[in-house]
Amino acid sequence: MSDSPMAQRLRITFGKQGSLKYTSNLDIAKVWERVLRRAHLPILYTQGFNARPRLQIAIALPLGITSECELLDVALREQVKIDGLAERIMAASPDGLYVYDIEEVAVHENALEREVESAEYSITFVDGIDIDGLRNQVENMLAQDRIMKVEYNRRGKKTAYDLRPLIHDMQVDDDGQLHIHVATGTRGNVRPDMLLTELGYGEAFVHIHRTKLHIRD
Repeated sequence: MSDSPMAQRLRITFGKQGSLKYTSNLDIAKVWERVLRRAHLPILYTQGFNARPRLQIAIALPLGITSECELLDVALREQVKIDGLAERIMAASPDGLYVYDIEEVAVHENALEREVESAEYSITFVDGIDIDGLRNQVENMLAQDRIMKVEYNRRGKKTAYDLRPLIHDMQVDDDGQLHIHVATGTRGNVRPDMLLTELGYGEAFVHIHRTKLHIRD
């Protein structure tokens, strides 16, 4: 940890579009480090031989998914003005990285990854879809009391859990777009591709876009 006090903590709402959707969470953190340096922000670094910037992304975004709601907390060693800061950062950002909002949060607020509890996604079926059939599948899934799943970790250890409580809502609009609200983070995690497979559309060609992250009150 750094011996320097944190003077300010900023929360940046950003989006990943275009080719950036294939950039991993670790690499996005590196992109942000370069962007913030180019924007001349006084980033706070950890101490030690391998000093790292005090940056934290809320929750990993699976590869291939675009977003408009990612959250990044940045620790600064000096106070900066929020006014005009988004434009300053955007001027230093690569194509596909968009800044939508910047706010100041309490210095000692809990870590972001512990605060995110759910996410919303919009799923577009690129080749079209039988809307009534999709609605029937969604209704059938939501009507189930339990959806038992089994997963194995890297060591082959089996874990059984009920998927149903982790699905907060699913709706199909008139254009055949599927909107889902599912648990994510430390309290449970539902990937959109997992839900599509459970619905019987695991092989469908889709575009998935994360639209909102819900922070615990």
